[in-house]
Amino acid sequence: MPETQVVPLADLVLDPAGTTDVDKLARNLCPGKVDAPEWLSRARDAWDALPLPLRRGVHRFRRHSGRQGVLVVHGLPVDEAALPATPPAPDSVQRDATVPAAVLTMLACGLGDPAAYLAEKSGALVQDVVPVRGKENFSGNAGSALLTFHNENAFHRHEPDYVLLLCLRADHDRIAGLRTACLREVLPLLTEASREALFAPEFITKPPPSFGAGTGTHEPQPVLSGAADDPDIRMATIATTPLTPRAETALAEFGQACDTTARTTRLAPGDLAIVDNRVTVHGRTAFRPRYDGADRWLQRTFAIADLRRSRDHRPRDGYVLTR
Repeated sequence: MPETQVVPLADLVLDPAGTTDVDKLARNLCPGKVDAPEWLSRARDAWDALPLPLRRGVHRFRRHSGRQGVLVVHGLPVDEAALPATPPAPDSVQRDATVPAAVLTMLACGLGDPAAYLAEKSGALVQDVVPVRGKENFSGNAGSALLTFHNENAFHRHEPDYVLLLCLRADHDRIAGLRTACLREVLPLLTEASREALFAPEFITKPPPSFGAGTGTHEPQPVLSGAADDPDIRMATIATTPLTPRAETALAEFGQACDTTARTTRLAPGDLAIVDNRVTVHGRTAFRPRYDGADRWLQRTFAIADLRRSRDHRPRDGYVLTR
């Protein structure tokens, strides 16, 4: 499948009444401090009051994310006309509760628990994904050139299980697209030899540039792990290095299979993409920002299905992994 083809992903569409109900719940969480434990407790309780079709769809996706590993929710309350200017800074985050931040957090609670990493954007739970002047070719959320396939924080022992991306404002030309490739569609295209190599600890994945130097481990790890017929994946195109000739061949074959099966969706304001980070790599097509205050603006949070497993990385049983 050509990477330029736009293919609809699994969709969940809220009706107008559902949008209104979500908006009311989100507004009841404002004002507040997103990273405060007491506010997060309120957001978790609010999840239970979200419209049943939304809760049911998210829970079904959590149980099994399907062949594509992505769920797109349409019709969430985002009033584009009332938004402030798109933030211009590379480390922009959302510390104060807003309707979009509340929506993201409530849905993260439905998938498990929201989580963040101290080395990335100061450990804020809700982060802005915006183009930054001078960072056009940066391979990260501040760039606007093609963002290659990767798992979020694939280098980390406790990578997030889900990545949530809520569109507040689309790019001017409406061409920026979320690209995804799910291992459940990629795996059948791989040779037996490549599968065997990808399951071997013959790769090193370094932290992304946003984490800075000195983070993560340099121990060899496999790209695939778990069940042979439905494994998990850890890789980043620009950060994963093969250590053997067969690993190099396998990784190249894997990359080609990702491009063959790649799906692209263009998010509009009020669209939320939930990516199953365990089985799906994602990236973004290139676009041209104008730096005029009306550029593309997504907000992002991570969710971990079993937060207990990362307890040794989270001081005071908080939501931020400090190492």
